[in-house]
Amino acid sequence: MKVTLSALDTSESSFTPLVVIELAQDVKEETKEWLKNRIIAKKKDGDNNDDFLTMAECQFIIKHELENLRAKGEKMIPGYPQAKLYPGKSLLRRLLTSGIVIQVFPLHDSEALKKLEDTWYTRFALKYQPIDSIRGYFGETIALYFGFLEYFTFALIPMAVIGLPYYLFVWEDYDKYVIFASFNLIWSTVILEVWKRGCANMTYRWGTLLMKRKFEEPRPGFHGVLGINSITGKEEPLYPSYKRQLRIYLVSLPFVCLCLYFSLYVMMIYFDMEVWALGLHENSGSEWTSVLLYVPSIIYAIVIEIMNRLYRYAAEFLTSWENHRLESAYQNHLILKVLVFNFLNCFASLFYIAFVLKDMKLLRQSLATLLITSQILNQIMESFLPYWLQRKHGVRVKRKVQALKADIDATLYEQVILEKEMGTYLGTFDDYLELFLQFGYVSLFSCVYPLAAAFAVLNNFTEVNSDALKMCRVFKRPFSEPSANIGVWQLAFETMSVISVVTNCALIGMSPQVNAVFPESKADLILIVVAVEHALLALKFILAFAIPDKPRHIQMKLARLEFESLEALKQQQMKLVTENLKEEPTESGKEKAT
Repeated sequence: MKVTLSALDTSESSFTPLVVIELAQDVKEETKEWLKNRIIAKKKDGDNNDDFLTMAECQFIIKHELENLRAKGEKMIPGYPQAKLYPGKSLLRRLLTSGIVIQVFPLHDSEALKKLEDTWYTRFALKYQPIDSIRGYFGETIALYFGFLEYFTFALIPMAVIGLPYYLFVWEDYDKYVIFASFNLIWSTVILEVWKRGCANMTYRWGTLLMKRKFEEPRPGFHGVLGINSITGKEEPLYPSYKRQLRIYLVSLPFVCLCLYFSLYVMMIYFDMEVWALGLHENSGSEWTSVLLYVPSIIYAIVIEIMNRLYRYAAEFLTSWENHRLESAYQNHLILKVLVFNFLNCFASLFYIAFVLKDMKLLRQSLATLLITSQILNQIMESFLPYWLQRKHGVRVKRKVQALKADIDATLYEQVILEKEMGTYLGTFDDYLELFLQFGYVSLFSCVYPLAAAFAVLNNFTEVNSDALKMCRVFKRPFSEPSANIGVWQLAFETMSVISVVTNCALIGMSPQVNAVFPESKADLILIVVAVEHALLALKFILAFAIPDKPRHIQMKLARLEFESLEALKQQQMKLVTENLKEEPTESGKEKAT
């Protein structure tokens, strides 16, 4: 889009732009006029609520309206006969796929952003994050992520404090690890239940705790024949569910299985490299070959990260192709695909080493290498590299603006040019996924590597600041999204904690000290391990049931709110009945007079 200073000169108007729509350079005038008219047609009288809504909320409303611009009678985009339309097609999506619209993004509020940065990450200190301020600027979804990141980091500290002396003093004594593993199992349950309570406190304060998504609007990427929703009565695209199911089970599922097989094949190559490095070290025994022992694990960790990112793109394409009606359904299917692959890709080698090779030394080495390498790569790829590239681009933009030597204030022009070249923040998916894998490394193999929690704490203290940096200075400002909780990720973490019970019990049962108690009867050992595992699972579910998801005072407030709503409804009904009774005699009198 060719931007001119005159188009952005707001010196004679109090108008503050909220959202930028970047068009291609050669867009025809009739297309611009048609798009402008369609956008203006959505505007209703009385929408000027500058004092009532925050800037983020206004941007969310604009995004919602743009995404729900759908074709009705048009057969094509004016001026572009090749850009076909059919009833129900998302206009914005067609404009984007046709290259007419380059991108749509919300602008940053420079003054509000500066205030947020000053209280958030510019001064490095061990302090709580300004979660309410983050929510006010970026919305509930991102605020909940940073709230969970902060909570999870502090929840890891007890594990790190207990794990350090275990690592230093009782490294090979598996009898002592029984206590540590039991604490880990209780810890993983309690922290997730306590988080639910803290999350309920926050979302109640923000007014999104009772937010219902039962009647969500169709997602922008959803397509189908325009029809009437039998439940809401609204006009929207309709798509048969059996077609979606065929796509899922005949295409997506086989593809995921093929990717899982390829991941296992790469894992076996890694073990061949381990055997080669070990053989080389045993033959030479030099210091150089001892360092070489870690090289296969490092290479494998890098390959895992590459495979995870490539698979993510494929999973997004497949999930979009499945044509889910709701954004929540799209996210759930995408998360399921990615979690299954990432879990197998990241943890299959550790399970193989632990329960097939039964090599605890190699397990500790592999776990430490995978954990530390993945943390370093994530920090570089997610924050530091994009920030460095963004700084270089910012310098070029400032030079370009200064070279114009314009007589008017070019601040807004510079801001738009700078922000339109920033990367797009793709949501909290990757951030939650990183924490999920970290939680797996900590909880699954705590018996073998107690230092995992300590490394996770160190990583997360820097993660808070690097994630804040990328939100404020690296990526475009994302559209805010209301949320009541962390969604399906809560279930994912709870599932991982259940798997950790089985894993830790099995590792304890395999220890030489425990096996020495049952030198001849392995069947008795297996039965006892299974019994202990079931007992711990029962304890876990009892704790989950005993700890309420919502604090008592929140429950009381919600009950009072429901009572007041019912009372208000009764009063409204009584008022209507009274008014009807008053009107009846008058109407009868009129009939008699006539």
